[in-house]
Amino acid sequence: MNHATVIGAGLAGCEAAWQLAQRGIAVTLHEMKPQKRSPAHHSDQFAELCCSNSLRGAEICTAPGLLKEELRRVGSLIIACADATRVEAGGALAVDREAFAAMITEKVRSHPNITVVEGEVTEIPAEGDVIIATGPLTSDALFDAIRHRLGEREYLHFYDAAAPIVSFETVDMESAYFASRYDKGTADYINCPMSREEYDAFWEALCSAEEAPVHGFEDKKVFEGCMPVEVMGRRGHDTLLYGPLKPVGLRDPRTGRDPYAVVQLRKDNAAGSLYNLVGFQTHLKFPEQKRVFSMIPALKNAEFVRYGVMHRNTFMDSPRLLDRFYRLRSEPRIRFAGQMTGVEGYIESTASGFLAGFTLARELAGQEPVEFTNLTAIGALGLYVSNEACGKFQPMNINFGIIEPLGYRVKGKREKNTQIANRALEKLDGLLDEINYNNAE
Repeated sequence: MNHATVIGAGLAGCEAAWQLAQRGIAVTLHEMKPQKRSPAHHSDQFAELCCSNSLRGAEICTAPGLLKEELRRVGSLIIACADATRVEAGGALAVDREAFAAMITEKVRSHPNITVVEGEVTEIPAEGDVIIATGPLTSDALFDAIRHRLGEREYLHFYDAAAPIVSFETVDMESAYFASRYDKGTADYINCPMSREEYDAFWEALCSAEEAPVHGFEDKKVFEGCMPVEVMGRRGHDTLLYGPLKPVGLRDPRTGRDPYAVVQLRKDNAAGSLYNLVGFQTHLKFPEQKRVFSMIPALKNAEFVRYGVMHRNTFMDSPRLLDRFYRLRSEPRIRFAGQMTGVEGYIESTASGFLAGFTLARELAGQEPVEFTNLTAIGALGLYVSNEACGKFQPMNINFGIIEPLGYRVKGKREKNTQIANRALEKLDGLLDEINYNNAE
């Protein structure tokens, strides 16, 4: 039986290991937990969601929705478990994060072709096929080994943040209401309105609150898609009103009008006992988070079961290092997957893990890689991170801008995106016979 090594049991690593195992490849999956954790990890389960519990938009006319549907059709473990553990979140796919991680952990650990080895990996294996999927929180020892192999100049850093979580029973529902923006989908979000005076006081406190020390932190290094709320606030009085506190389309049933500002809470588990503050990634000191966020009227007596944290993320200069199948150009037996490659987000990491694992399985079976093109979201991500013509490389979420345009005009953004998505799925369906070849399920 052919063999492969996967390092890291996050979303990308679990997906890669699953794709290999399902195609008859013996997999050794290394995971440093429970022996060692990064600062952002709280659980010993695989595929722990450290930041949000949302896998973003579910509709096919959105790029995240398209990518999830592609992954669903090619047999993704991560998407199957997400679908099985979803919680209501309007037009998004959000999951009960504990149930989600537990299901993935059980499926991976019980697979007959996967052997899990616990403990930190500090060196890249000297031989054999390997997929490194240790994520943006790669341990210092392995990070140094990778940097030594690639050259120090090939690595960049940015910083990521996680939002606080509050207990539902401590939210003052007399000061809040359930609704989804523009009444789209079901009313799954708790909306915490603020008047102009309440917002002004909150904004001033937020901008002057004391941050936890993060070595080397600078605003310019914050990835725009996961910006700490205090950094966003310091950019201007109204910045938050066009971001996470945007009130448009969230009419307060008590007044019949949109509030001045709204903080949204999203369900974090299936029981609905925990909610996270949407867009409130932060690295304020814990007492400061309690003080400032309790100024939100509906959260004045809230119990914070987890405070926000800030941690270092690391990503590669992938266009100079990797090909479209996430293989190291200088040594193709070594592959990378996940956020360290510059695909930003949970489903994007899953897609990279799928393509890295699936392509390796085909190669070990003596088959050529399947040509996912930029007509598909999966292929577009691989081409984005391997595009040598790009200038300064930055992490990227899936978006229609990196997928091949239609080549003709379509009236309306939604209709245009729907046609792009339908074309992508038609292209993908034409590849399914190759994709499912030698798949155990």
